[in-house]
Amino acid sequence: MAHDDDEKTIDQLNEEADIAADYLEGLLDIVDYEGDIELGVRNNRPMVQIVADDDTDIKHMIGRHGEVVDALQQLTRLAVQQKTGERSHLIVDVDGYLKRKRQHLRDIALDAVDEVRETGEPLSLKPMNSFERKVIHDVVREEGLKSRSHGEEPHRYVTVYLKANADDEQ
Repeated sequence: MAHDDDEKTIDQLNEEADIAADYLEGLLDIVDYEGDIELGVRNNRPMVQIVADDDTDIKHMIGRHGEVVDALQQLTRLAVQQKTGERSHLIVDVDGYLKRKRQHLRDIALDAVDEVRETGEPLSLKPMNSFERKVIHDVVREEGLKSRSHGEEPHRYVTVYLKANADDEQ
């Protein structure tokens, strides 16, 4: 069954990126930060990255643990939705923050996989947001183990299992 979200054309995705870029340029003007905005489409999702000239500016745009990037992404998606009338899965990044974060999460997942292989016991990780959990699930699957999310937001967390243990949980 096709989801509407999967059916967007490259033109629609580029249009979303353009709307997002205009919106973020407006925000940068308001806070008086100097920065460039790079656009692209990756994995069928529009991607907009803010690259600032100034280190302190860019730190403010990322925030502690990426709270500001997350908020910018939510706001930008709303701005795009207002213009297009459709939900957007646009990604907003600041200065490669998400790439670094993804790499860090890969390391956490690989450490968990090693530990579960060694002990044979399921291992639960600390609570994470949906982006973080998805990265963990993807790495665990690539490594041939199983993982599941448990708990309620904002305390949802991932447990990593050996394949045999995962069946006991169902």
